[in-house]
Amino acid sequence: QVQLMESGGGLVQPGGSLRLSCAASGSISRINTMGWYRQAPGKERELVAVIANPLVTNYADSVKGRFTISRDNAKNTVYLQMNSLKPEDTAVYYCKFVQTDLAVWGQGTLVTVSS
Repeated sequence: QVQLMESGGGLVQPGGSLRLSCAASGSISRINTMGWYRQAPGKERELVAVIANPLVTNYADSVKGRFTISRDNAKNTVYLQMNSLKPEDTAVYYCKFVQTDLAVWGQGTLVTVSS
């Protein structure tokens, strides 16, 4: 069993920055992947960025150069640094944890980019 705790969403003006955090706890395997997905109103959930352990990253084209995903293995925490935010980045952001025997979603955190 693995639990996820997300934090860091909120309201930000276009061009601003936010950092999301997701901490995993429970029966965690050393080999796992953590990532962020988002779902905007009326749209399907889409991948934003993922990071594996060992460290391999993958980003959606729409966020490359603006978002950075990182992880702290000692804390079992993944971060998403979001810079140069645009109104189209507005969505509920979900953390996802995957290891051999399970996949778990966080509850989601709302990011609103608006002036």
